[in-house]
Amino acid sequence: MARLGAMLAGIAGETALGALRQAAGIRDEPGSLVFSRSNARRLTETLGGMRGAAMKLGQMLSLQGEDLLPPEFTEILAELRNQAHFMPRDQVVAVLEAEFGPGWERRFELFDFEPLAAASIGQVHGARTADGRELALKIQYPGVEQSIDSDVDNLALLLRVTRLLPPQIDYEALIPELKQELHREADYCREADNTEKYAELIGSDRGILVPRVHRDFSTLRILATDRLYGRPIEDLRSPEHSDATRDRVGERLLRLVLRELFEFRFMQTDPNFANYLFDPGNERIVLLDFGAARRFGGRFLRDYRAFLISGVEEDEAALLEVGTELGFLSGDESAEARRLYLDLCGLFAEPLRFPGRYRFGDSDLTRRVRDRGFEALIENPLPQPSPEILFIHRKLIGSFLLCAHIGASLDCRPLYRELVVGA
Repeated sequence: MARLGAMLAGIAGETALGALRQAAGIRDEPGSLVFSRSNARRLTETLGGMRGAAMKLGQMLSLQGEDLLPPEFTEILAELRNQAHFMPRDQVVAVLEAEFGPGWERRFELFDFEPLAAASIGQVHGARTADGRELALKIQYPGVEQSIDSDVDNLALLLRVTRLLPPQIDYEALIPELKQELHREADYCREADNTEKYAELIGSDRGILVPRVHRDFSTLRILATDRLYGRPIEDLRSPEHSDATRDRVGERLLRLVLRELFEFRFMQTDPNFANYLFDPGNERIVLLDFGAARRFGGRFLRDYRAFLISGVEEDEAALLEVGTELGFLSGDESAEARRLYLDLCGLFAEPLRFPGRYRFGDSDLTRRVRDRGFEALIENPLPQPSPEILFIHRKLIGSFLLCAHIGASLDCRPLYRELVVGA
């Protein structure tokens, strides 16, 4: 709360100063008064230092891309995708002693105290065991699990006070789900189960690699997996990779998300770009972090499959019917609101319906969804979807954004016919 209070005071002071400077005819920063570069820096530093729920919020905002947030704001928030304030060495040692017991260092031939990565719940260290296994150890920040509820409550206050997001969003419905999601991610035993389950579902797919869990080095607050090597998936944008490679990777990403829904019924719902690596030697996607995996029931997926098919086939009567079943519509909407819902369904299904190769990198789909989505939120309000649907759409939209980010171009219709219609 103290961190948030200091940040809000700084933003208020900066905004007041900016107003005075503009009144005097001085304009030295682009954008609105609140979304100034210095205010974005204040928010970034505060979220990065708080870890936990605050870091998760920053990471989620940074994924939305330049079409959904002011570019000067997005540029700085993007730093949160892979970065957090690292634990000092003595804190890491304290966790290792608490989880492995005194003399923990005898279990390792090498332990690198320089973290490989840091995120919202923990940070990752490379290690070599005494018997020669190369591991990635995800070590949870001390006390982060106990701080989740208060962090989320404070963040809800931050959003209301600063109006970073539209006030029409029903925070009261989302806050319990966000708390539950973060508590699930803080349970590393659950994440170990999720990782093994996902590897089993992937099976012999040579285009996807899931790390193996090492149970003898895993605890409630330490998760040990194979240390896998690869480049950040964003590197596919570089000229050294061919268009054909980018297209094959994009096809694997889209195939994967449709398999998760209609074959696995089990989805990793966090599309943070840092959860994907690219192994150029074997041209495969390396998947990391399964704390946010969720299972879905058969009845729900039958309705959702009907929703996707109706959107691709542009069957408006079926869309209105299944939209009521899934909670997109209440039945009391105006004709304008129903038209808005149908337009959004058409946009959502666009890549799957498009004749020929859909060029994700050249598409303005994100901007069009944003514009109509804000209208659905503010001008012609539609019911807020269930958390279950919000997590699915986060992954689907995140996968579309990732395809756009790497510049993939692919014909989505064969995947749609195989994995949605044929499901």
